[in-house]
Amino acid sequence: MLSVISKVVVAYDGSELSKQALERAIILAKQDEKVELNVITVIPRPVASIYNYGAIADTAHEANLEVARDMMKEVEEKLKNIPNKTETFIIDGNPAQKIEEFAENNNVDLIVMGSRGLGGVKELFLGSVSHHVVQKAKCEVFIVK
Repeated sequence: MLSVISKVVVAYDGSELSKQALERAIILAKQDEKVELNVITVIPRPVASIYNYGAIADTAHEANLEVARDMMKEVEEKLKNIPNKTETFIIDGNPAQKIEEFAENNNVDLIVMGSRGLGGVKELFLGSVSHHVVQKAKCEVFIVK
Protein backbone atom coordinates (compact mmCIF):
# COMPACT_ATOMS: atom_id res chain seq x y z
CA MET A 1 0.00 0.00 0.00
CA LEU A 2 2.85 2.42 0.79
CA SER A 3 4.87 1.43 -2.26
CA VAL A 4 6.42 4.90 -2.65
CA ILE A 5 7.72 4.70 0.91
CA SER A 6 10.31 2.05 1.68
CA LYS A 7 12.18 3.59 4.62
CA VAL A 8 10.73 5.60 7.50
CA VAL A 9 12.63 7.20 10.37
CA VAL A 10 11.06 8.40 13.61
CA ALA A 11 12.81 11.17 15.54
CA TYR A 12 12.28 10.13 19.16
CA ASP A 13 13.12 12.02 22.35
CA GLY A 14 10.72 10.45 24.84
CA SER A 15 8.31 13.39 24.76
CA GLU A 16 4.59 12.74 24.48
CA LEU A 17 4.53 13.91 20.86
CA SER A 18 7.47 11.70 19.91
CA LYS A 19 5.62 8.74 21.45
CA GLN A 20 2.60 9.62 19.30
CA ALA A 21 4.89 9.95 16.26
CA LEU A 22 6.22 6.45 16.92
CA GLU A 23 2.67 5.07 17.15
CA ARG A 24 1.73 6.74 13.84
CA ALA A 25 4.85 5.40 12.15
CA ILE A 26 4.10 1.88 13.39
CA ILE A 27 0.58 2.12 11.95
CA LEU A 28 2.00 3.29 8.62
CA ALA A 29 4.68 0.60 8.54
CA LYS A 30 2.21 -2.18 9.35
CA GLN A 31 0.38 -1.40 6.10
CA ASP A 32 3.32 -2.82 4.14
CA GLU A 33 5.82 -5.12 5.83
CA LYS A 34 8.44 -4.19 3.22
CA VAL A 35 8.69 -0.75 4.82
CA GLU A 36 11.78 -0.44 7.01
CA LEU A 37 11.25 1.51 10.23
CA ASN A 38 14.18 3.20 11.98
CA VAL A 39 13.96 5.14 15.23
CA ILE A 40 16.66 7.63 16.17
CA THR A 41 17.32 9.70 19.23
CA VAL A 42 19.91 12.44 19.21
CA ILE A 43 21.89 13.38 22.30
CA PRO A 44 23.06 16.99 22.14
CA ARG A 45 26.72 17.31 23.07
CA PRO A 46 27.18 19.84 25.91
CA VAL A 47 29.15 22.84 24.72
CA ALA A 48 32.43 23.17 26.58
CA SER A 49 33.10 26.70 27.73
CA ILE A 50 36.44 28.45 27.57
CA TYR A 51 36.92 27.27 31.14
CA ASN A 52 37.80 23.62 31.51
CA TYR A 53 34.46 21.99 32.29
CA GLY A 54 35.17 19.03 30.01
CA ALA A 55 34.83 16.45 32.79
CA ILE A 56 31.45 17.86 33.83
CA ALA A 57 30.26 17.86 30.21
CA ASP A 58 31.45 14.26 29.78
CA THR A 59 29.61 13.18 32.93
CA ALA A 60 26.41 14.87 31.75
CA HIS A 61 26.77 13.26 28.33
CA GLU A 62 27.23 9.80 29.88
CA ALA A 63 24.08 10.32 31.96
CA ASN A 64 22.15 11.39 28.85
CA LEU A 65 23.49 8.39 26.96
CA GLU A 66 22.25 6.04 29.68
CA VAL A 67 18.78 7.64 29.57
CA ALA A 68 18.77 7.28 25.77
CA ARG A 69 19.71 3.59 26.01
CA ASP A 70 16.86 2.93 28.44
CA MET A 71 14.46 4.88 26.23
CA MET A 72 15.49 2.87 23.17
CA LYS A 73 14.99 -0.42 25.03
CA GLU A 74 11.35 0.61 25.50
CA VAL A 75 11.10 1.51 21.80
CA GLU A 76 12.62 -1.84 20.80
CA GLU A 77 9.96 -3.63 22.87
CA LYS A 78 7.23 -1.84 20.88
CA LEU A 79 8.93 -2.62 17.59
CA LYS A 80 9.08 -6.36 18.35
CA ASN A 81 5.35 -6.56 17.63
CA ILE A 82 5.56 -5.57 13.97
CA PRO A 83 6.72 -7.71 11.05
CA ASN A 84 8.81 -4.94 9.48
CA LYS A 85 12.59 -4.65 9.57
CA THR A 86 13.36 -2.21 12.38
CA GLU A 87 16.45 -0.63 13.88
CA THR A 88 17.21 1.95 16.56
CA PHE A 89 20.05 4.45 16.66
CA ILE A 90 21.51 6.78 19.28
CA ILE A 91 23.41 9.67 17.70
CA ASP A 92 25.47 12.51 19.20
CA GLY A 93 25.12 16.08 17.99
CA ASN A 94 22.68 18.80 17.06
CA PRO A 95 19.24 17.11 16.88
CA ALA A 96 17.90 19.03 13.87
CA GLN A 97 21.08 18.60 11.88
CA LYS A 98 21.56 14.93 12.78
CA ILE A 99 17.96 14.00 11.91
CA GLU A 100 18.34 15.69 8.54
CA GLU A 101 21.73 14.03 7.91
CA PHE A 102 20.50 10.60 8.96
CA ALA A 103 17.58 10.84 6.55
CA GLU A 104 19.80 11.89 3.67
CA ASN A 105 22.61 9.39 4.35
CA ASN A 106 20.19 6.47 4.73
CA ASN A 107 17.87 7.17 1.78
CA VAL A 108 14.89 7.77 4.05
CA ASP A 109 11.58 8.44 2.29
CA LEU A 110 9.67 9.78 5.30
CA ILE A 111 10.61 11.40 8.62
CA VAL A 112 7.95 11.18 11.35
CA MET A 113 8.37 13.46 14.35
CA GLY A 114 6.49 15.50 16.92
CA SER A 115 5.90 19.19 16.39
CA ARG A 116 7.59 19.87 19.73
CA GLY A 117 9.88 17.79 21.85
CA LEU A 118 11.71 18.36 25.09
CA GLY A 119 13.37 21.56 23.83
CA GLY A 120 11.46 24.12 25.89
CA VAL A 121 12.84 27.67 25.88
CA LYS A 122 15.59 26.80 23.40
CA GLU A 123 12.90 26.21 20.75
CA LEU A 124 11.43 29.64 21.36
CA PHE A 125 14.70 31.44 20.65
CA LEU A 126 16.52 29.21 18.19
CA GLY A 127 13.67 27.71 16.20
CA SER A 128 12.30 24.26 16.76
CA VAL A 129 13.94 21.05 15.63
CA SER A 130 10.84 20.14 13.66
CA HIS A 131 10.84 23.50 11.87
CA HIS A 132 14.48 23.03 10.83
CA VAL A 133 13.86 19.48 9.62
CA VAL A 134 10.80 20.51 7.60
CA GLN A 135 12.80 23.28 5.95
CA LYS A 136 16.00 21.32 5.25
CA ALA A 137 15.09 17.65 4.76
CA LYS A 138 15.13 16.34 1.21
CA CYS A 139 12.35 13.83 1.93
CA GLU A 140 8.76 14.08 3.15
CA VAL A 141 8.22 15.02 6.80
CA PHE A 142 5.13 13.95 8.77
CA ILE A 143 4.61 16.20 11.82
CA VAL A 144 2.47 14.93 14.70
CA LYS A 145 0.88 17.63 16.84
